Amino acid sequence: MYYALIMAGGTGTRLWPLSRRDRPKPSLRLVGEHTMFEHTVDRLAPLFQPEQIFVVTGAEHVAPLARQAPELPPDNFIVEPEGRGTAPCIGLGAIHLRRQAPESIMAVLTADHFITDTARFRQVLAAAAQVAEEGHLVTLGITPSSPSTGFGYIKQGESLGTMGGFSVFRVERFTEKPSLETALHMVESGEYSWNSGMFVWRVDRILEEFQRQMPEFYVQLAEVEATLGTAGYEATLRRIWPQVAKQTIDYGVMEGAQRVAVIPVDIGWSDVGSWGSLSELLPANEEGNTIAGPHVGIDTRDTLIFGGKRLIATIGLEGMVIVDTEDALLVCPRGREQEVRAIVRRLEEDGRSEWL
Repeated sequence: MYYALIMAGGTGTRLWPLSRRDRPKPSLRLVGEHTMFEHTVDRLAPLFQPEQIFVVTGAEHVAPLARQAPELPPDNFIVEPEGRGTAPCIGLGAIHLRRQAPESIMAVLTADHFITDTARFRQVLAAAAQVAEEGHLVTLGITPSSPSTGFGYIKQGESLGTMGGFSVFRVERFTEKPSLETALHMVESGEYSWNSGMFVWRVDRILEEFQRQMPEFYVQLAEVEATLGTAGYEATLRRIWPQVAKQTIDYGVMEGAQRVAVIPVDIGWSDVGSWGSLSELLPANEEGNTIAGPHVGIDTRDTLIFGGKRLIATIGLEGMVIVDTEDALLVCPRGREQEVRAIVRRLEEDGRSEWL
């Protein structure tokens, strides 16, 4: 059986002030009329039926996400007491799937990515499942469109042949966010893909890697798993989860895993990680302005304007980012939108939680 596990816990600090603790990135309508979570669920059909789609998220987000995807069974929402990183999130989802279908394959996806070529996306997921059936941990690599320093990179090793029309390679190594010079070399070599953070593997294989590489966490998982389906599950999870060490799946498992494969693919992927990346997905007018919401401008060029009900008026601006919400306004030059998370950190340090 093939299942999808959607991680829906990201707050999206670089999309502040629109993204907040009570309004995380998956719940935002950034592209079109649907939320990021709705886009994620919609593009899985018809490869996955609703009962084959599971979601890991925080307790406070279950109700709004369930309203956005009412077709998903309520029991398919797995509550994580608090965020501990992608490795624990995936481990928690994996034990739920092992209880339901021990021999299943799981596709690990995130609720805050945008993909334009959904048909090809489903095709590569189907191909990856066949590779995973052979025991490989499969990662979807994105064909780089630029020497970005904001993504991790995956180097392709020897060819493992083709599956479903897609080339498959052994992963030689992972490289975290490189310098611009290194990224240029990687892209020019044609041997690297961006690390999308999307994976496909057998449930038993990923849990085997947790046991081998994160043994302390695996013991904690086993204690939680022993209570699945009982009245003691929630109390056990709440007791153990704060003790779980924070870790990403890349550092915790993938970099040291055995039998890792990559399928490079171009599916029109974006992680929508910043206001700059969002502007690349939205149409621009003749002046190069990307506008969402009421705006009137004079001599305004190459500017992203994302507002709500209030009119935004600009004069003599070029290369700026303006994001207006009911209680906060962001203004910064393009090229510095990655620094928005520093604003969030400052608010946290100052205890100004009303804007978080």
